[in-house]
Amino acid sequence: MRLFLRAVFAVLVLGISVPSLAKGVSETDLREHIAVLASDEFEGRKPGTEGEAKTVKYIAEQWAKAGLKPAAGDGSWFEPVPLIQRGRGEATYSFNAKGRKLRIVSDEIVLIGKEAEYAKKDLPVVFTGIGVKSDGSVGADVAGKLALVLFEADNAPAKMKSPRARREALIAAGAEAVVFVGDSQGNWPTLRRQLLSRPIGLESREKRAKLEGAISSEFAVAMVTAAGRDWDKLRAHAKGADYTGEALGVEADFNVMTDIYRFNSSNVIGKLAGKKKGSGAVLFTGHWDHLGICAPDDATDKICNGAVDNASGIAVLTEVAQRLAKKRHDRDIYFIATTAEESGLLGAYAYADKPVFPLEDIVISLNVDTIAIAGRNSKVAIIGRGTTSLDATVEAVARKTGRAIESSTDANDFIQRQDGWALAQKGVPALMVGGSFADLDLMQKFLGSDYHGPNDELTDKTELGGAAEDADLHIALGNYFADTRKYKVTKAGE
Repeated sequence: MRLFLRAVFAVLVLGISVPSLAKGVSETDLREHIAVLASDEFEGRKPGTEGEAKTVKYIAEQWAKAGLKPAAGDGSWFEPVPLIQRGRGEATYSFNAKGRKLRIVSDEIVLIGKEAEYAKKDLPVVFTGIGVKSDGSVGADVAGKLALVLFEADNAPAKMKSPRARREALIAAGAEAVVFVGDSQGNWPTLRRQLLSRPIGLESREKRAKLEGAISSEFAVAMVTAAGRDWDKLRAHAKGADYTGEALGVEADFNVMTDIYRFNSSNVIGKLAGKKKGSGAVLFTGHWDHLGICAPDDATDKICNGAVDNASGIAVLTEVAQRLAKKRHDRDIYFIATTAEESGLLGAYAYADKPVFPLEDIVISLNVDTIAIAGRNSKVAIIGRGTTSLDATVEAVARKTGRAIESSTDANDFIQRQDGWALAQKGVPALMVGGSFADLDLMQKFLGSDYHGPNDELTDKTELGGAAEDADLHIALGNYFADTRKYKVTKAGE
């Protein structure tokens, strides 16, 4: 009834033409897609698995039914994305001080090489604290050495909080090896599990040391004590804002074998050809991947199905494509379902580095991710607010569909955690628009519970009302930005 009254109000009071409500995307429409993509049969949609094969096949079939044409570089639906996984193999190591081998009772060490074989003798070990100074620079002399780094970094500058940022800074400073120290009573199990999980990487963009790994704080204490140093004093020194590290007087010998697996995953790319060549393009994106079989073998439920994240987004893209395909637009409209977002936006970065059509042609890129959170009548937030000149235009379209606007920039907390970020780094006007990120308390509730776990499944309680309204919003945005009379640009993207 609320939807009906809102439509009547728009027509009679505002004078806005509103499409028939019967043509809108329904919760049932979305549920049917999510039920397939988030089923156990798809095994959590991890890249490089049988779950991927089933997922990309389903997307291509549904997009073909919707009216899209394949638009990958070779004329198919599938643009290859070369990925790499590294797993721990056999390794021997020793740490030495003053010509004697140190006795270390702990075996809590994980070592992963950049290449299949890594051998090195007499590699100096430098304790770097958190790895960087208060200005984000590396103060320690790590060139050609092993940098020992504290995993916890509460006193790091904001841009260097993540282990990845500090690791890459140390590599840029010349570190040959980077080894993190995890707290045995806290984050060591998580750190160890991450290294052993065979994380997926995009080799063309990797910034890796020749050797990377982790030790527990118990291992670190044993090594440092055996070398005649005091671990507690080292940690106290590391709390200084401009700590520049200390040579431990320790040298390491390594012989590390690494199991390397290279494979091609796929971005799925479809297109609605426009009538006016050279007028630019509208791009819709969303990632199809999730975490696959993610729980221990003895768990009751081992599959991270990813119903909300991001089967819901692919469902929305599919229904949006179906509606936009009902007429010929002025501009080309592209749809890309990306791979390996969960591993660091890898499919999006691969596409940004090697696009099948010029990035400068994109007048707007709209990413759809984790959309089944908010209920109906939620406000519309913009992730990327203030980063383009499109905010007012997007808001005007949203208001014409009867949506209220969340005008704060709070949703920008997620700007680097979604595929649009990879495109934005190339100058593409990339936004996420919708209700899921308008109520961050609601979003944090999901992130703190079902997110990235076996409980992200489709149930009768999965909230699809807001997702359906967001789908209608994206249809309206597609219609608007693909119309050269409504949205005029001197140059695509301006």
